Amino acid sequence: MNYCFLLPLMLGIPLIWPCFTASESSKTEVKHQAGSHLRVKRGWMWNQFFVPEEMNKTDYHIGQLRSDLDNGNNSFQYKLLGAGAGSIFVIDERTGDIYAIQKLDREERSLYTLRAQVIDSTTGRAVEPESEFVIRVSDINDNEPKFLDEPYEAIVPEMSPEGTLVIQVTATDADDPASGNNARLLYSLLQGQPYFSIEPTTGVIRISSKMDRELQDEYWVIIQAKDMIGLPGALSGTTSVLIKLSDVNDNKPIFKERLYRLTVSESAPTGTSIGRIMAYDNDIGENAEMDYSIEDDSQTFDIITNNETQEGIVILKKKVDFEHQNHYLIRANVKNRHVAEHLMEYHVEASTTFVRVQVEDEDEPPVFLLPYYLFEILEESPHGSFVGMVSATDPDQRKSPIRYSITRSKVFSIDDNGTIITTNPLDREISAWYNLSITATEKYNVQQISAVPVYVQVLNINDHAPEFSEYYDSYVCENAGSGQVIQTISAVDRDESVEDHHFYFNLSVEDTKNSSFIIIDNEDNTAVILTNRTGFSLQEEPVFYISVLIADNGIPSLTSTNTLTIHICDCDDYGSTQTCRDKDLLLSMGFRTEVILAILISIMIIFGFIFLILGLKQRRKPTLFPEKGEDFRENIFRYDDEGGGEEDTEAFDIVQLRSSTIMRERKTRKTAAAEIRSLYRQSLQVGPDSAIFRKFILEKLEEANTDPCAPPFDSLQTYAFEGTGSLAGSLSSLGSAVSDQDENYDYLNELGPRFKRLACMFGSAMQSNN
Repeated sequence: MNYCFLLPLMLGIPLIWPCFTASESSKTEVKHQAGSHLRVKRGWMWNQFFVPEEMNKTDYHIGQLRSDLDNGNNSFQYKLLGAGAGSIFVIDERTGDIYAIQKLDREERSLYTLRAQVIDSTTGRAVEPESEFVIRVSDINDNEPKFLDEPYEAIVPEMSPEGTLVIQVTATDADDPASGNNARLLYSLLQGQPYFSIEPTTGVIRISSKMDRELQDEYWVIIQAKDMIGLPGALSGTTSVLIKLSDVNDNKPIFKERLYRLTVSESAPTGTSIGRIMAYDNDIGENAEMDYSIEDDSQTFDIITNNETQEGIVILKKKVDFEHQNHYLIRANVKNRHVAEHLMEYHVEASTTFVRVQVEDEDEPPVFLLPYYLFEILEESPHGSFVGMVSATDPDQRKSPIRYSITRSKVFSIDDNGTIITTNPLDREISAWYNLSITATEKYNVQQISAVPVYVQVLNINDHAPEFSEYYDSYVCENAGSGQVIQTISAVDRDESVEDHHFYFNLSVEDTKNSSFIIIDNEDNTAVILTNRTGFSLQEEPVFYISVLIADNGIPSLTSTNTLTIHICDCDDYGSTQTCRDKDLLLSMGFRTEVILAILISIMIIFGFIFLILGLKQRRKPTLFPEKGEDFRENIFRYDDEGGGEEDTEAFDIVQLRSSTIMRERKTRKTAAAEIRSLYRQSLQVGPDSAIFRKFILEKLEEANTDPCAPPFDSLQTYAFEGTGSLAGSLSSLGSAVSDQDENYDYLNELGPRFKRLACMFGSAMQSNN
């Protein structure tokens, strides 16, 4: 059986009837026209058909499936199988017509593979096996170009030459590049002339004119891409490109000010910042970094660069003096720090400016003419001797007078003219140098003070005679022969000699005539003592004293007499004096031991005596309350007075006296009790008790304050003083002439032995009266 497809008009192509047999061995006969494609595979005839995309018709007729066995009686049923069958493509089961029921988009799917089958409707069996065919969606220009890498941004150095590559932009077109010119693009520049250009086919953007970043630092360029190589009906897309210009060092720094005015105080120390100057550079970044300098290599000022602000800081390189120079004019240069070789043409000549520095006058301290002074004076110079003169002046214009003084010196003084004199004798052997500090003070402003060191050297004079360099303890044997060396002596001189010291040794005139010893000068500042006879007697002359004369080479020469002691020694068999030396050493050591022991014993006796005195004083220390005795429980002072007279009617409380049964033993009368009685008697004449008590308390307070044995801390002292106005009445008999007859005095017998005499007197009187 044969299948035949009826092809409709496609893109203006006439109908064709391609047919093929269902069996592999059958003869295939195909009729077709240009536009349909046939190829044979495994004995089958494959066909592919083109359907235009984006068709507006909803039931677009693609073709017809028809079998050779179909005789038109509607007994055959056509079926369509495969991807898109039933949803995109449908078939008329009776006629075999194939339709597209949806709009097709080639960019979504460009190829569909379907299967066709013919079934006998009466039997339900397939008439022939399935066969496949392909439906291709043909492209139309329905997609505009698109730039997928947006946004575009490029950086190019300023002043770049023409033709410099900036960036390449690329657009894509979703249409089929194999279908005509639908996907062939052409680039053009809509905005960006005359500085930029674009290659039409590649999209490469290049510089077409030099640009200066300082005038404009970025540009927006609009690019258009058209398909169909720009023919009519073509679609287009646009994009924007931001092109920024990077900086190059094509501008030199320039001073905007031709003259800068700065001031500096003459008291400013070196390194002081006195002002800032500023140059401007239109470049940015490291291209704007600059260095400042001063022409003619100034010794007074310098300029350094602040790397953060790019300012030039003028600093003081050397101190200035208003009186010496009150203003300076310097010339400053500026140049870039980083300049490429090909940009040196922009930096041929450096920018310059002038800086005028005005020096401000300050009240300065006095200035000495010299940094230090060195004077010399002979020792033993008299009081008031001239030492030297210092001089200081006021550097300011007003020239203030100067007052001088010496800091902490008892040997020198200075007057207002700066003259230094001595105030005490000088001894080089005590102090050969004096380091003085002389201060100069302005009289108009005492706050302005300066000081200078003064060194005074005391020159030597020959005022010290030479003497033995050490103590010599010499020995000679009794049997010593004549000419035997006894001792080698040397000398020292505390004076300072311009030349080396040289000493001359001789014996005194007496020793020269009568001496048993002689001296020989070695002429090297030493001399030797020799015996001048044979044999010595320890018993007759145990010790010899020789006077040695030593003279120096000073001007004038001084001579001293030194005594050399020579002991006669009972030497051993070998003629050695060491035994005598050892005996003297032991004797001296024993003597020293005895002296030390005596000193220690004396110290112990002194300390024992001190401790003994302190102990005695401690035992003799008086009590704090002598008037109270040992009984601290009583507040009543006990005394042996027999009454104060007629007014003593209220001295005691009779009730208390009658109730007391305690027997008190007689005690020694105290000084304080006598004072109490005196005050009590005075109370009979003075008046109220308050005055008496006040006086009594003040006297006791004074006594406590002046008592050396009183404790150093606060203490409470209690005194008993009853005063006047006692409710007990008086014990005196002076006022009892009137009332004795009515009074019973028997109770006096109960008051103890102290009232025994009163009891006898009043008791006997009452009996006689009765």
